Amino acid sequence: MDTLLKVEDLHIFYGSIEALKGISLEVFPGEVVTVLGANGAGKSTLLRAISGLLPIKKGKIEFEGKEINNVPAFEIVIRGISHVPEGRKVFSTLTVEENLKLGAFTERKNIKLINERLERVFSLFPILKERKDQLSGTLSGGEQQMLAIGRGLMSNPHMLLLDEPSLGLAPLLVKQIFKIIREINNQGIAILLVEQNARKALSLAHRGYILETGDIFISGLASELRNNKKVQEAYLGGAALKKG
Repeated sequence: MDTLLKVEDLHIFYGSIEALKGISLEVFPGEVVTVLGANGAGKSTLLRAISGLLPIKKGKIEFEGKEINNVPAFEIVIRGISHVPEGRKVFSTLTVEENLKLGAFTERKNIKLINERLERVFSLFPILKERKDQLSGTLSGGEQQMLAIGRGLMSNPHMLLLDEPSLGLAPLLVKQIFKIIREINNQGIAILLVEQNARKALSLAHRGYILETGDIFISGLASELRNNKKVQEAYLGGAALKKG
């Protein structure tokens, strides 16, 4: 199987501080791959580098067989990668529908296509259809997260980069968000998932990578990571995690 995303020996700096120290990873078509790690490990930095928001000084990123090093962020979206950032970053003074349409900005002249994508998002998130004329800043945290994911889907991506989708949400909403992520993946969209909730992430993912201070500490099948004693002690409260 051809690799969808390939990261090789990636180094990212903030000034003189090296945030990523030569990491390599792969995502194959149709996979959910999770990236775990403590705060400051470099997880969000990785996603920002892939989506063109950070300059790459050393290393290589390929998507669908083509190098995307330092390609502008808008071009990354056109090529098929959509980034849903940590903290949702919805435009609070715009309506739900206006936020979603911004996700399809590269197709802004194709009204028919935009409306088709809106209906696809509304089928995944019926609450957004109910709230389509509501200002996004008045939504609940869970609804804003749904909106952020929906906006990401409006560009019709081949891969979705999700940064902490469960952050700050109540357990019932977390369960709902992860159910939707699974449904999105079942539609054929590959997902690179950064997540602090290791239990949920490893239950959903096919494979995983664990970062520690900019390096990959361990990687493997999600089932292997769930049963790894070091991973259990560091991220799962010392207990093995069952699939489901």
